[in-house]
Amino acid sequence: MRWLAGGAFFLVSSCAAAEPPNGDAYHPPHEHGEVVVPQPVALECAGALTQGGVALCRATPGAEVRIGGEAVGRADADGWIVIGFNREAPESMRVEAHLDGVSTYDDLAIAPRQFDVQRIDGLPQQTVTPTDPAVLERIVREAALKRDAFASEARMAGFLDGFIMPVEGGVVTGRWGNQRILNGTPSTPHFGYDIAVPTGTPIRAPAAGVVTLAEPDMHYEGGLVFIDHGQGLITMYLHMSRVDVRVGDVLTQGQTIGAVGASGRATGPHLCWRMRWRERQLDPSIAVEGLATARTELAPQH
Repeated sequence: MRWLAGGAFFLVSSCAAAEPPNGDAYHPPHEHGEVVVPQPVALECAGALTQGGVALCRATPGAEVRIGGEAVGRADADGWIVIGFNREAPESMRVEAHLDGVSTYDDLAIAPRQFDVQRIDGLPQQTVTPTDPAVLERIVREAALKRDAFASEARMAGFLDGFIMPVEGGVVTGRWGNQRILNGTPSTPHFGYDIAVPTGTPIRAPAAGVVTLAEPDMHYEGGLVFIDHGQGLITMYLHMSRVDVRVGDVLTQGQTIGAVGASGRATGPHLCWRMRWRERQLDPSIAVEGLATARTELAPQH
C-alpha cells in the first residue's frame, strides 16, 4: 500500500496503493495552528480470487469500499467486509477504500474459469418454458418474494465463521456456472452447486445467519430457504422436502434448516446450493476454502 501526503510515502506488504485527499497534499491547520495530517487508509484482501469467488477484505473501520468504481458497503467496526466476483469478472478488479477524503486501492488478479455445457431432459415443460397464465402469475408473485429476501443486509458477520458444507457426503451432479440446455432449450448458466443425496438428508446452515425466506413450495425451486450471513452475502437452498425454519430465525453454524428433496424443477433428490452477494451470483463450493484462507491470511498478528 502507498499513501501520499506532504511528499511522504509509506510502503507495506500489501499491493494496495493510496492517493492524497482531493488530489493535493494541503492540510488546513486547526485553530491553534497545528497541521492535521490525514491518516492512511488500510486495505488488504484475500480469498477465492476467481470468477464466482468470494473474498474478505480488511480496511480501516468505516471505510467505504468500492469494486470497479461501484460502492458496495463499508468496513465494519473491526474493518471486515466481504466481496465477490461474478461469472464474467475480468482478469483484474480494482478494490478501493475511501475515508475522510483519503483513499487506497488494490488491483486484484481474478483467475478465469472454464465452464461446461450440461444437458438435462425430462423436466416438466411448464418449469422450462411456462405458458399457463396461472403459472406465469405465480412466477411473478414468487419473484417479488425472492427480490425482497435478497434485499436483506443482516447486521452480523456470520461469514467470518468460515463455511462448512450444508450436507454430508453425496455426489456432485451439477457445477456452478455451467451453461444449461433444458429439455433441448438453451437456458441461462446454472448458478447452483448440485449435490445428489437421498431424500430426507438433513441440510445444515454453513455459517451463522438470519433466515430471510422460507417457502415450502415455489414453482421453480420447490422448498426454498435463504440465509443472510451479513453484508448481503446470502445463501440459498433449493428443492427441499422439508423446511424447518421461519423468516427471522437466527441460525448458528451447523443448525438444521430442513431436508433434501426433489421438489420444484428437479429430476431427482439433490440439494442445489447457491450464493449471492449484491446481485452477483457466486460459487458456494469455493467459498468453503476461500473464506477459511482469507480469515487466516488477514487475521490480526499478535
